[in-house]
Amino acid sequence: MDKGLKLPIIKPENNGQADKIQPPLSALQTTLESMQRRYANRNPKSLAFYNETLKHMPGANTRTVLHALPFPLTISHGQSTTLFSVDGHSYIDFLSEYSAGIYGHSNATIKAAIVKALDGGWNFGGKNQYEGELAKILVERFGNGMDMIRFCNSGTEANLMAIGAAIGFTGKQKILAFIGGYHGGPLSFPEASPKYSMNAKYDFILAPYNDIKATKAILSGLPPDSLAAILVEGMQGAGGSIPGQLDFLHYLRMAATDYEALFILDEVMTSRLAYRGLQSTLGISPDITTLGKWIGGGMGIGAFGGRREIMEMFDPRNGKLTHSGTFNNNVVTMAAGIAGCKIMDEDTVEKLNALGERLRNFIDTSIEKLLGAAATPKMYTTGLGSLFNITFAGPEKDVLHAVFYHYLLEHGIYIATRGFITMNIEHTEEHVETFGKVIEGFLAEYRDALV
Repeated sequence: MDKGLKLPIIKPENNGQADKIQPPLSALQTTLESMQRRYANRNPKSLAFYNETLKHMPGANTRTVLHALPFPLTISHGQSTTLFSVDGHSYIDFLSEYSAGIYGHSNATIKAAIVKALDGGWNFGGKNQYEGELAKILVERFGNGMDMIRFCNSGTEANLMAIGAAIGFTGKQKILAFIGGYHGGPLSFPEASPKYSMNAKYDFILAPYNDIKATKAILSGLPPDSLAAILVEGMQGAGGSIPGQLDFLHYLRMAATDYEALFILDEVMTSRLAYRGLQSTLGISPDITTLGKWIGGGMGIGAFGGRREIMEMFDPRNGKLTHSGTFNNNVVTMAAGIAGCKIMDEDTVEKLNALGERLRNFIDTSIEKLLGAAATPKMYTTGLGSLFNITFAGPEKDVLHAVFYHYLLEHGIYIATRGFITMNIEHTEEHVETFGKVIEGFLAEYRDALV
């Protein structure tokens, strides 16, 4: 190098590589790195499965939410409410397939129903003996404006079909949805703009959830006769298990009527919070209700149902709207759904949600007891019944989430990386007590980071 050559001093603010310059790790980040090393050492077979799958699948993944750092566990099998990894470890399952696994992993009644259905063959390409029975069960259960129902393969499809029905019924185009709402992969609104490249290209308008004043202003600014539907969750799931305020949801029901739009209540997840769905607790009658998750007995399913005059648009005898799907009425799902819905009777639903409330109340009490000195604790819960979230706040909230996730795994408990917890009917008081003790241990060990 020429000794006379002077290299420029590149300051971080004008250095294109500045974002790669990492500040020193905090104590919490150092803890997380140590936990992730222990995790990798404990789970070599999961790592091997991950690396092999990377060759054929981007991120070794076909469902984004299942990714975890440094790599996800590979599950070998489940029994009752326990998951087993390929590495030989067992975990109490407090995720329950993001609420779809409400029956646990080995319900004998559902298994028998599936085996019986399979004994008669599958993939008929025709009407079968199960679909009408499941439809009758669901219509009689949810009632409340659900005169008729149709099946599809996921909650996502159910919401897409509900939107299409609203546009077809009203002849209008705009759909009011809410920031933080999630109605399926192509109907996701984590931010104020609906212009996410993976979203379905409907004419969405977004309003803040639980904000009547802002929603009124947005609706009043719309062109006349342009609103086809209001699409909302009674409790935002992916948005953090945020319950809708009663006055807000009743306002939306009224606004839909006033604007001659349809009120679509997404109960894909929340329909398990009461025997007749969260709508029965809220005292709201939707024009269309969407369902999914648990109603298929653990198999893939979606459903949308509503007022007769809306649903009859799908009657092939009049041909106004079409609705296709090779597996909409597959015998495995239909048979499992019948069995599952019978299992989830009023008593079972009530007990499940009461158990979830007890666990969440215990966690809240533990947080208050151990972190009560903090003006704003960095750990809190949100949710209803058997569905809730443990959430962290503050500048290191993402690190806290990751530390919490790994802490639970080290103590034999499996939840979502984002802190989402869903109960299943195999959970007992003993499971709740075990989880509670682990929570107390976490709070004691990480108290300084949480206040």
